[in-house]
Parts: sequence; C-alpha cells; structure tokens
Amino acid sequence: MSHVIEIHEASKVYEGVVPVTAVDKVSITIEEGEFTAIVGPSGSGKTTLLNLIGGLDHPTSGEVWIGGKNIARLSKNELIDFRLHHIGFVFQAYNLIPVLSARENVEFILLLQHSPKKKREQRAIELLGLVGLGERLHNRPGELSGGQQQRVAVARALASRPRFVLADEPTANLDSVSAKQLLQIMQELNEKENITFLFSTHDQRVIECARRVITLQDGKVVEDRLI
Repeated sequence: MSHVIEIHEASKVYEGVVPVTAVDKVSITIEEGEFTAIVGPSGSGKTTLLNLIGGLDHPTSGEVWIGGKNIARLSKNELIDFRLHHIGFVFQAYNLIPVLSARENVEFILLLQHSPKKKREQRAIELLGLVGLGERLHNRPGELSGGQQQRVAVARALASRPRFVLADEPTANLDSVSAKQLLQIMQELNEKENITFLFSTHDQRVIECARRVITLQDGKVVEDRLI
C-alpha cells in the first residue's frame, strides 16, 4: 500500500487575545484504500485537521504531505489547482449549485478542469448511476431529498478521480435511512474502487462503518485504532 497522506507534527494556532491551539503536533499517515474516521468532542480539532489535509487552511507549524508533495509550501493558485485535481470534498451542507441539475453539478469540477463536454457528461452519468441516481440526472437540488443531494455531492467529489475523499460530517443532516444508504454507497466505492475516504464525524453510524478510528482531544491524537 502507498501513503496517500502524511502529516508530520502539524499544529494550527489561531491568534487572538488568547491564542487557541486547534491542532497540536499531530502526526498520522493514511494509506491508499483506507476508510477512516476522525472522531472526538466538539472543539477537539477534527474539522481543522481535515481542513489542513485538504489545503483549506495552512498549518502554523509542521508539514502536510499529499502524494509526496508538501502542500503547505504551495502558493494560493498552486493549492487551488492541486485540490481541484487530487482531493474530493463532501461537506455537511451539500454545497450543490441550486440552478444546475444533478448531472451538471457532478460535471462542474470537470468543467473547471477544461475536460471535453462529452467526457464530462459520460463521467457524470456513470457516477450518478453508481450512487443510485441514474434516473435523476436532470433534477435540480431543490427537487431531491437531502440524502439524494448528498449522493450527488459524493458523485461530484469522485468526478476527477481524486487521490482521496474528505468527508466533513457527511451524515449530520440526514435521517437514519438516508445516512445508512449513503454509508453503504461509500463503503462499496471504497471496497470495489479502492477509493480512500477520511471522515470527520460525531455520528456513531459512521464510526461503526470505519476500519480505523483516530480520536482527537484538545487537538491531540489520544487514540488510533484499527477496527
């Protein structure tokens, strides 16, 4: 197996009247094909750590390596391009574009990559079929349930064939049935396509599906166990 993510002594301190250390000297390695949950109480640093891995924030100290590249050293434009081609994101709030259809939302990342129209359409149709929405290609987000919207978000995250997918509380806004369906889809993608998933979550349903659980407390890793 190859290292997809390597974090070396990464810290993130938010300056203020009283500086807050959100992530405190964290070192972890994520291998290709993992299905891993980062857990811990509110304020433990889960989302901050995910943001550092995704290049949405810079570490105050330490290093974050993705596929052999230290992303903390990239310029703003280089980082935008790197995220576009190497990292898939699934957010709690779906973040779909309301005026676009499900297919167009999935295509959007490929459009930013200047992928040919026919290739974009084929990839979007393929992925929406994989997540069980082959019949909803032309529906806009407002015409889909929360669970269906999140499945579109998963398909969009996979569109550019990223090295891994970061999912920040992806089931938080879903009912139990929709959450179960979404997790089954992501498990199948992980097992059949060897797609690496890294979750930040409070949801016990996600934790029970994970094969590795990393627990944070006060910004530090206090437990790292295989299931």
